[in-house]
Amino acid sequence: MVDQNSPGADAVEAHLANLPEPQQSTLRLLRSRLREVLPDADEGIKYNMPSFIVGGSLVASYEGFKQHCSYFPCSGGILATTGPLKGGTPAGKGTLRFPVDAPLPLATVRKLVKARLAEIASGKR
Repeated sequence: MVDQNSPGADAVEAHLANLPEPQQSTLRLLRSRLREVLPDADEGIKYNMPSFIVGGSLVASYEGFKQHCSYFPCSGGILATTGPLKGGTPAGKGTLRFPVDAPLPLATVRKLVKARLAEIASGKR
């Protein structure tokens, strides 16, 4: 289970607290959805973004920007293999953008995480 009292989780909390609204609330909900899908993952700040890590491999990162929020599946191949995703628009090979006030749906988060975990299991990092 994600240790919500770990130094990594504390760093993520501090990072999110510094974001403006509505990005902050939107990303807190995304974080909650990622915790639901990845209950055994570690949290931390990687590449200056909140991230979920499984077995030492990055599975998901996310960040808020002025005009949008972004989900990073931590692999340039994931978005090409998942097909259409509700709630977001691909912006390059490794970025899914979504509105600052509309978190990604849980089904989309599940699909992205499942694809990334399968990629990691296959030996692609």
